[in-house]
Amino acid sequence: MTIVVGHLATPEGQEALSTAVTEARERKAPLVVVTSGKRPVDECRAEIDELVGGLAAEVDVRVEQGTGDLAEDLIRTATSTGAELIVIGLRKRSPVGKLILGAGAQRILVEAPCPVLAVKV
Repeated sequence: MTIVVGHLATPEGQEALSTAVTEARERKAPLVVVTSGKRPVDECRAEIDELVGGLAAEVDVRVEQGTGDLAEDLIRTATSTGAELIVIGLRKRSPVGKLILGAGAQRILVEAPCPVLAVKV
């Protein structure tokens, strides 16, 4: 089984990545990090290695190029890898924003083939 997480260079993206590494380490599961598709995988890999630090040495981490539709990419990757968990980051919202969950997050929660762990900053 695999843990799947998206890589975004935002505080919520970093929190999701950190949590996903911890989950992968505790479950002894490989971690698949899906990039946003806007930058080359090699560039993202260096940033991911820096963010997760020494924890990555304890986890089998694979980085995959996204297409630009992160929700679709996470759902597809979770399905193809038989993932046991998808980890997403959420940001704090205004009172009005709380009425509407982000479209990408909502799509992942509804269409995911496995449990979704949502972490907030």
